[in-house]
Amino acid sequence: MNKQEIIDLTTPVETFMPVWPTAPLPEIKPVGIISRDGYNIETISSTTHTGTHIDAPYHFDEAGEKIDEIDLGTLIGPGYCIRVKSEGHEIGLEELENKWKDEYSGKIVLLNTGWSKKRSFSREFLYDFPGLSMDAAKFLYDKKTKVVGIDTLGMDPFERTDFPVHRYLLARGVPFIEDLCNLDALKEGTEYTIAALPLKLKGASGSLARVVAISHS
Repeated sequence: MNKQEIIDLTTPVETFMPVWPTAPLPEIKPVGIISRDGYNIETISSTTHTGTHIDAPYHFDEAGEKIDEIDLGTLIGPGYCIRVKSEGHEIGLEELENKWKDEYSGKIVLLNTGWSKKRSFSREFLYDFPGLSMDAAKFLYDKKTKVVGIDTLGMDPFERTDFPVHRYLLARGVPFIEDLCNLDALKEGTEYTIAALPLKLKGASGSLARVVAISHS
């Protein structure tokens, strides 16, 4: 029997963590303390797009699927991690073409830019992260990619305020994962089972998610 290794790709959610620059910071606050109440319990306040999270088509399309409507068969399945470089703030078409293998088509694809290692409240991490170029987004769609994941705060660079990559992929039913971490633990070109499970938030545009890769080697 093959030994399974489960690799956690999820950014820990904590009070005052770096998030999208215009979003409110999350807050986790204890309201039950064992020494006082006999139990521990906390409240949490955050947007649905905090930390490692999934964007549903409804995020930019009123007629699009909401997070609780996405088929779990889309969010769980075989996938690959690709190490990519950017030119300026864009991951370009040529970069993906040079990295692409036939077996990636129709699968979940995670893009390792190395950005999660910069995590901090620095201007660089919050504003200068790379995202997909439009040609790269169209390439991924043409390759029938089920889900796209990235280890930055956004699939579009911050300065691209009209969010064309968001709109393009989500309008075509391709959900994506943002703010992944620990992608260096995945071997490029190796197939994993990827599971990206959002909270079942009724009618929401996205959700915090626990994302893992399962190795069968």
